[in-house]
Amino acid sequence: MAVFNYRALNTAGRTRKGLIEADSARQARARLREQGLMPTEITAVSGGAAPRSRRLRLERPLPARDVALLTRQLATLIDSGLPLADALQAITRHGHNPRLKTTVLAVRARILEGHSLASALSEFPRSFGELYRAMVTAGEETGHLAAVLLRLAEHGERLQKIRGKVQVALIYPAVLTLVAIGVIALLMTLVVPKVVEQFSHAQATLPFLTRQLILISDGLQQYGIHLLGAAGLLTLLVRLWLRDTGRRRRWHSLQLRLPLLRTFVLSQQSLQFARTLAILVGSGVDLLRSLKVAAAPMTNLYLKGAVLQSIDKVQSGSSLSRALEQSGPFPPLLLYMIASGESSGELERMLDKAAENQEAEFETRVAWLLGLFEPALILTMGIVVLGIVLAILMPILQLNNITTF
Repeated sequence: MAVFNYRALNTAGRTRKGLIEADSARQARARLREQGLMPTEITAVSGGAAPRSRRLRLERPLPARDVALLTRQLATLIDSGLPLADALQAITRHGHNPRLKTTVLAVRARILEGHSLASALSEFPRSFGELYRAMVTAGEETGHLAAVLLRLAEHGERLQKIRGKVQVALIYPAVLTLVAIGVIALLMTLVVPKVVEQFSHAQATLPFLTRQLILISDGLQQYGIHLLGAAGLLTLLVRLWLRDTGRRRRWHSLQLRLPLLRTFVLSQQSLQFARTLAILVGSGVDLLRSLKVAAAPMTNLYLKGAVLQSIDKVQSGSSLSRALEQSGPFPPLLLYMIASGESSGELERMLDKAAENQEAEFETRVAWLLGLFEPALILTMGIVVLGIVLAILMPILQLNNITTF
């Protein structure tokens, strides 16, 4: 059974749009006519209507919050004893997001064709990543799909919560930075030129600070647009340069050698790795597969490579803690917790504790960095404004002294 997007006219001549399940486009038209609708357009959205490579290119990923909500709803319905296909159908009936509804119906159509849930989700890899599909596979194989989906939902919600905290914390510094840059730009391009015109006929030599201010103001007026264009071009060139995997890996390695950036990056990546690995191990996925899947979402290529290198060491008989210690600069506490979990047979619980510790440390570091950034920005802006004021007042005082004598 496939899913079709339709556009049809009702008895009042108004256009209606929606989704309908049918074995073929002809059957979809027949079902619409039975509902008193005159179909004008039928488009298949699943069931092989387009080549897989084309679907992957055209697919727009679902927002993470929608995926987390879908996962929690599906876990609740399956845990209540509802069959998988019926649970998906129930979600579409109560959903109001057209794109989410289309995706769920497409997944349901694949399940009705005899595919597993993980196989159906693989049609949408940008919405349901490798971690998601690996856990669903483990849940289907062990018969604990509802419990696995619940853990996935909690994981997604936790990530959304952390991301939301960081975004909210960054709003004030971002607005403050934009206001500071805007105020200084207006002063230098509009206010300063009108003030320094008053000194243009003065015979005395202007103070050094005033001359530098005039030079910067003239430069911004004449070349301000060019400087913005150059900054945009430089940003584009850097992004193009970092597209190469080798160069991006070297940049990520450099991040781990910079004192301030190292702590931030290492905390964030370790938190993500520990949390993901704990969920995979707890869902029954074997350790080697769990390490590979847990490495996939890591954004720092140097640390990601270290995790992948540890897979070979673990496969050769090394413990996970020793393999990670030999492969990359992971936090000592994380390595200690993993070693404790291996020796006690409670790796999942120790990974959860390590993730909680890394999460607390990450939030503390973010708060500390933002707390340091805000007064530093205010102080910098104050110094710049003070410099502008002094550059304007100094020649005025100088002219007053000349007039007095």
